[in-house]
Amino acid sequence: MGDELLVAVDDGIAVVTLNRPESLNATDEALHGALAAVWPRLSADPDVLAIVLTGSGRAFSGGGDLDLLQRMTGDLALRERIMAEGVDIVEAMTAVPVPIVAAVNGPAVGLGCSLAAMSDLVVMEEQAYYADPHVMLGLVAADGGALTWPLLTSLLRAKEFLLLGDRLPAAQALELGLANRVVPTGTALDVATELARRLAALPPQAVRETKVALNTALRAAVDSVLRPSIDAETRSFDEPAFRANLARMLERSR
Repeated sequence: MGDELLVAVDDGIAVVTLNRPESLNATDEALHGALAAVWPRLSADPDVLAIVLTGSGRAFSGGGDLDLLQRMTGDLALRERIMAEGVDIVEAMTAVPVPIVAAVNGPAVGLGCSLAAMSDLVVMEEQAYYADPHVMLGLVAADGGALTWPLLTSLLRAKEFLLLGDRLPAAQALELGLANRVVPTGTALDVATELARRLAALPPQAVRETKVALNTALRAAVDSVLRPSIDAETRSFDEPAFRANLARMLERSR
């Protein structure tokens, strides 16, 4: 992995850190590719018994990098590759055999929401929030939210937050079943790491096979919904509404 995604393994715990703090860990081309590659690597490592996923700085993930999205509107080969990586990220992350604990240390936007929702336990800091602006921007919400949120909360709640894109504060995420713990600012990584240690200390076969059983519905959703949704999101890049919204966001960011 490059500097955009850090992986450190110690005593059975792999800590995976999104590392673009100057951009709120927004997912650029390099980070997206690294996220697609890291899950098979960790799945194949017999020394990894649990994983902690977090972000550098004050954000968990700021979502998609706007410059990358802009390039994807005109570069069809890049768009095809990034969307294929999106499929790889979801399929590989939901197939990881060991538990993943998300330490949501700040905003989790877009893909950040999906990364948290595809984890097995979620620790959110009190100032953190979810927001999935795919639809607001003009994109189909295909990279995880449509698969996971209806399983974690009610279908009505999933529709509300994915269609409207409103922020979901940590306290409300806990209430709706989208987080396991809400903790003080600056403590999510410590709490998540302690949970990962507890999981790593359990009998490995029992943990792995129980996770497989619990993820049956999620894997079924991945198998039936992911690829058609990704195809639909790919088509979104050619929609005038998306291109106009992206241009406005790029203008505001500069």
